[in-house]
Amino acid sequence: MSGIVVGTCSWTDPALVRSGWYPPGQRDAEGRLRYYAERFPVVEVDATYYALPSVRNSALWAERTPPGFRFDVKAFSLLTGHPTPPRALPPDLRSARERPGGARGTDPALLDEVWDRFGQALEPLRRAGRLGTLLFQFPPWCAPGPRWEEFLTRCRERAQGWPVAAEFRHPGWWQEDRAARTAALLTELDMAAVAVDMTQTLPESVPPVTPVTSPRTAVVRFHGRSTAWGRGSKEDRFRYAYGASELAEWVPRIRGMADRAERVHVLFNNCCGDAAVRAAAQMQQLLTVHQE
Repeated sequence: MSGIVVGTCSWTDPALVRSGWYPPGQRDAEGRLRYYAERFPVVEVDATYYALPSVRNSALWAERTPPGFRFDVKAFSLLTGHPTPPRALPPDLRSARERPGGARGTDPALLDEVWDRFGQALEPLRRAGRLGTLLFQFPPWCAPGPRWEEFLTRCRERAQGWPVAAEFRHPGWWQEDRAARTAALLTELDMAAVAVDMTQTLPESVPPVTPVTSPRTAVVRFHGRSTAWGRGSKEDRFRYAYGASELAEWVPRIRGMADRAERVHVLFNNCCGDAAVRAAAQMQQLLTVHQE
């Protein structure tokens, strides 16, 4: 399974902790991460979307994981064009005024400061060789066109020198008449495209295409196939248990991606109970069997 690593999109999700997957004696912060890292070689940090990370936490994550382990880190919401309430900012930045218009209208000084703090906080991971990629998950209203192409370009300029992956929630980016242009844009920006598995029955369903736009890294995120996507509670959206046949259909796709990129990160985001860790373990087995 060389070059392909499998994990989940959180190791701290309350539903996972409640599920009993972590054994007694390993349910504190350090124990959970060490236990997880014994079973999977990669994990996504979800909390950094909701609040800026800290240097201390990054250093602890690096300390508690073995060489070769990787963290894919979600970009903070303000950096991806999502609404960001003042309470999500550090206390000394909450009084900064924002003009209407989302990320496009954010006070440039505030945005500069947030970018700086975000990067500084992740330095311990980068220095330790634990940083996988920065995941920029763009909002559903990020539609193909000049405005958002310019936004992507600015994101890449801000993250110069960092490994970056881009996930689109608007299906238009990967529809047949647009996919080649999207792939070309991400290739030019040296941003790894994120392939997505989700239900295909909704207007907002993103096609399960597998573009590879960076020679170093490709990413696949499994969101589950719940039809409550985009309209139910978080638990409704991610409550889904993958079957073996659903996972197996992705094995040749993932192997095809591995032929075009040095590393493929396969991450399960169906974080409801222990569904994600069970699916990740099953995918590891499937990929190993098909390698033999």
